[in-house]
Amino acid sequence: MSEDKFSNDDYAIETLAVRAGQTRSQEGEHSEAMFLTSSFVFDSAEHAAKRFSGEEKGNIYSRFTNPTVRTFEQRLAAMEGAERCVATASGMSAILSVCLAHLKAGDHVLCSQQVFGTTVSLFSKYLAKFGIETSFVNILAFDDWKAAIKENTRLLFIETPTNPLVELADIKAFSKLAKAHQALLVVDNCFCTPVLQQPLSLGADIVVHSATKFIDGQGRCVGGAVLGSDALMEEVYGVLRTTGQTLSAFNAWVFLKGLETLDIRMKAHCASALRLALWLQEQDAVERVHYCGLKDHPHHELALKQQKDFGAVLSFEVKGDRENAWAVIDECKLISITTNLGDTKSTISHPASTSHGRLTDEERQKAGIKQNLVRISVGLENVEDLKKDLKRGLSRLS
Repeated sequence: MSEDKFSNDDYAIETLAVRAGQTRSQEGEHSEAMFLTSSFVFDSAEHAAKRFSGEEKGNIYSRFTNPTVRTFEQRLAAMEGAERCVATASGMSAILSVCLAHLKAGDHVLCSQQVFGTTVSLFSKYLAKFGIETSFVNILAFDDWKAAIKENTRLLFIETPTNPLVELADIKAFSKLAKAHQALLVVDNCFCTPVLQQPLSLGADIVVHSATKFIDGQGRCVGGAVLGSDALMEEVYGVLRTTGQTLSAFNAWVFLKGLETLDIRMKAHCASALRLALWLQEQDAVERVHYCGLKDHPHHELALKQQKDFGAVLSFEVKGDRENAWAVIDECKLISITTNLGDTKSTISHPASTSHGRLTDEERQKAGIKQNLVRISVGLENVEDLKKDLKRGLSRLS
């Protein structure tokens, strides 16, 4: 393997997304190589021993060392401004890896009520089995976070923007709170990606991603990533090496291709989402639109401060109940009815019965997930076509 001449110094994020992390083989390939191998060959028994002991860096076994995965890790780390990235098999395995690395029995976690439903299950159902206590707090009630923190609180976990109401947390404020109590602040940056928001620069200790979403960008593969300082990531890497929550080389290669177009895709997503949100506000059948790009959104000013744009995800409440929400969704012929997001194809879903369906009624109520709520991840189609697709169902309600 030969080092590419590219250095991360003084390059913009668009350039890092295309160039960072690549190491060319002796073949001199221009595009990143895909190393589909489970193991690697050593020159001698002594050479193998040095690799396994850590005396010499290099490839050992693709469960925890693979050149294609490493390229993805280094590129995403450069874009997030992180010392190190550890890639994982999914977004949820990224969160689990952080917890296994930095929590133990008797520790306490503060988690936002407004997180992905499966994240709630991970903390409340599975980590609880091993003696880790979690308190869920409204992300909009910062004083409640200060009141809920304990001597044994070791981790604060937030999503910003939230799914699906696009509510924002002030990352700098949460960082100060975490540091004052020697706790780690973990931020799920899935909705914004490093193109729109860099939580580490705002004081977060760890960033997690579901690479399945905008990083891939075309709904092809599942994967995740954890980013932060080298010291914090060394423990996460140890978890990966031991438990095998491994990102495949093929998926890493797909994500590398996704990163190359991430900046231009996010700009297009954001522009279309704002146009669609403004249009939805004008529809008689729509009660409320949730999108931080709207000037009347309660967190619009905060979005202007800590994000470069407003994102591709929006949600809206129709007049009526679940039946009306389902009617709008069922009338869509263009927009895909699926819970995945971050795709070039626009998607539509009913959060209360899908992504947040496993929550109790009380948990959904606390998170603000109503039965008349519809979520859209705005893709790259013509916005006028998206309007026509939604208007069919909305007109029925009117």
